Amino acid sequence: MSPGISVIIPVLHEGAGINALIEHVRSQEAPVPVEIIVVDGGGGDTIQAIDSEDIVKIQSGRGRGLQMNRGAAVARGDILLFLHADTFLPEGGIRKIVDVLSQERYVGGAFDLGIDSDHWFVKATEKVGTIRSRITRLPYGDQAIFIRKEFFDTIGRYKHIPLMEDVDLMQRVKKGGGTIRFIPDRVRTSARRWENEGPFFGTFRNWLLISLYFLGVPPDRLARFYPADVPPGRDSGASRS
Repeated sequence: MSPGISVIIPVLHEGAGINALIEHVRSQEAPVPVEIIVVDGGGGDTIQAIDSEDIVKIQSGRGRGLQMNRGAAVARGDILLFLHADTFLPEGGIRKIVDVLSQERYVGGAFDLGIDSDHWFVKATEKVGTIRSRITRLPYGDQAIFIRKEFFDTIGRYKHIPLMEDVDLMQRVKKGGGTIRFIPDRVRTSARRWENEGPFFGTFRNWLLISLYFLGVPPDRLARFYPADVPPGRDSGASRS
């Protein structure tokens, strides 16, 4: 039986934590078969660190949109779950995704945002991010976006842009007439970007970038102000809530 859900994990120098994430996905209660696809945009160092033999391992050019498309191209599941390398699902997350997409009116969805930090400002950012995504119907990638593979292919997959690929995708979901569902459970995404840059600077910079994006500034220009290179073990993306 072919897998019911394909979990696509784009990675960039994540060897230190990738096995823990794989075991986390495997520990999820799943009513359908689960396929795990790791797409390495960092030269192959992360996939070389994977202990398991039954993981689909792909090397790709760098860029989260490109990597996720590469994973989707080989995915056998009817449902695609795009999981950032620093994001963990809530308990029963895969089962809840399958429950949502058992209803034909939904083409995809995401979870509420959770950030692994006790800092008061980061916790406030977490709450604002959840409210924003529910109002705009535009979840970010670190909320674990999931989507029917057929619909994903129909709307043209991710664009190969350096920033805002998740927002762009969800805008096209809306334009394509798709309805998404927010699962009221929080993912747990790393606070490492805030810890590295400082919570105030990182949050306000991200708010400015998303505002400029909606005003029409191209992602190529915005990416100049969002550093792609971070220390080893830290990914190139983070919440822009």
